[in-house]
Amino acid sequence: MSPSRFNLGFFPTPLHVLKNISSDHPNHTVYIKRDDHTGLATGGNKTRKLEYLIGDALDKGADTVITAGAQQSNHCRQTAAACAMAQLKCHLLLGGTPPDEYTGNLLLSKLLGATIHFSGEQRKGEALESLGRELRSAGHLPYIIPYGGSNLIGATGYTEAAGELQEQLDQRKLVIDYVFFASSSGGMHAGLILGKAKYGLKAALMPIRIDKQEAEGESLEETIRNIVAEGLQAPDYKQVTEVSNDEFIPISGFEEAGYGVVTQQERTAIQTLAAREGILLDPVYTGRAFYGMMHYLSEGLLKPGTSVLFWHTGGVPANFCYAREII
Repeated sequence: MSPSRFNLGFFPTPLHVLKNISSDHPNHTVYIKRDDHTGLATGGNKTRKLEYLIGDALDKGADTVITAGAQQSNHCRQTAAACAMAQLKCHLLLGGTPPDEYTGNLLLSKLLGATIHFSGEQRKGEALESLGRELRSAGHLPYIIPYGGSNLIGATGYTEAAGELQEQLDQRKLVIDYVFFASSSGGMHAGLILGKAKYGLKAALMPIRIDKQEAEGESLEETIRNIVAEGLQAPDYKQVTEVSNDEFIPISGFEEAGYGVVTQQERTAIQTLAAREGILLDPVYTGRAFYGMMHYLSEGLLKPGTSVLFWHTGGVPANFCYAREII
């Protein structure tokens, strides 16, 4: 049975060619899927996950939602906005200590009404269960959303997004050979694997790894495999005999500086797409992933004559926190 959906965003998101980037790489046509235009508190990919997670929370009678992330978490900012729309209380466990000034996503999370708990070195939800117990003892009915919204319910948003993309391609008689995107907490990645199987999307997934750190002792690949294995038990996948092993493995080599550390590669990507197409990336996720795609294009690592898609997952507010690092 599919989880309930609570409408939060504007879909389908735009799909269009990057004309100037394509002219920079004449052996390829480069497209972009604009999930920075989902509409929820400046947009982003978490809108798709949260439609199903908030739907499930409401089905379960929750009055409060708890989730976690870094201080500039796009997921937490969008969770706060989703809770405002659904009139649920929102508690966020954010890594680090209280800053002197709230900016970027942290500022927006506060404006959106979230109660913020600073959790020091724990930015991946290590204390979610204990906060849940605390809130239950105070008479609340909390619903815990895991780090990044990455479980099967959240991944459903990107299973269906694969169907949305396939429908757009069919309508315009387009073929996409490669799909590049940021892979961090695993939910989008797992959802796209399931969506490929469900909707027949033929493109090769090219997930750029963003973070070296594990979540609660589980590697990113293990998280993805576990979500996909659970999803494949559903009736929709009874004809699926196997999923390519390559699909589970994020592309490494661009994350060595660490999560949220801006290097020349992120600056190059942000400045290139802004100057060439008037489109803004973010310094943590899409800047790193877009650079990864640029590397593959520039180094001739993709088959000539193919079409490439970059799936923009949003995150623009973080630029205001990282301003000194990206200019």
